[in-house]
Amino acid sequence: MVCCFLIHTVCSVNALSAGSSRVLYSRVFGPEDNPETDPERRRLLQKERLLHLARRVRTAVGLCHDAAGSACVECVLGEEAVALGEAEFGVLRLSAGEPFPVERTVLWLGVQNLAFSLVCDVHENLLLAEGTLRNLARHCMEELRLLGPGSEILLKSDRIDALLHRYLPHGQLLFLNHRFTHLLDKELSAYGSK
Repeated sequence: MVCCFLIHTVCSVNALSAGSSRVLYSRVFGPEDNPETDPERRRLLQKERLLHLARRVRTAVGLCHDAAGSACVECVLGEEAVALGEAEFGVLRLSAGEPFPVERTVLWLGVQNLAFSLVCDVHENLLLAEGTLRNLARHCMEELRLLGPGSEILLKSDRIDALLHRYLPHGQLLFLNHRFTHLLDKELSAYGSK
């Protein structure tokens, strides 16, 4: 089961200070960890968890860039396929309490100054999760033009929700073959043309 999906920044952006990360989109699947608490407190706790996760992934992407000797480059509209081909990929293991109450596995894909992250249960199939994460990132990059300057991802959240509804229904990973993926792509393009 996937517990959440995030899109966040990993490199310095004009509005952010160095070392900061901004969560651009998040979707949490599954039941609340502590349903008896105040709704405002739950919202703040969830926001804090997601920011902590974004900082951890930003650090991992930065270490990966440093090890490769490459720097974070600016986004270029129209070169989504090249950016995805050069994307950094990694896996993190979060122990219980940092920031989730139970142990989790985080898969991340760093594409230029953005990171796409999937938080999964520890027993989840990581190859299947990686394929799903790459499909989600590809669709987000190609269809939503996330690399464009001034890209308003917050205004495109309904399209990302539709994408997640098809590829991660209720947080469940799907075994996809080429034919089924093609069918999902057709559904998404039909939804996007509406």
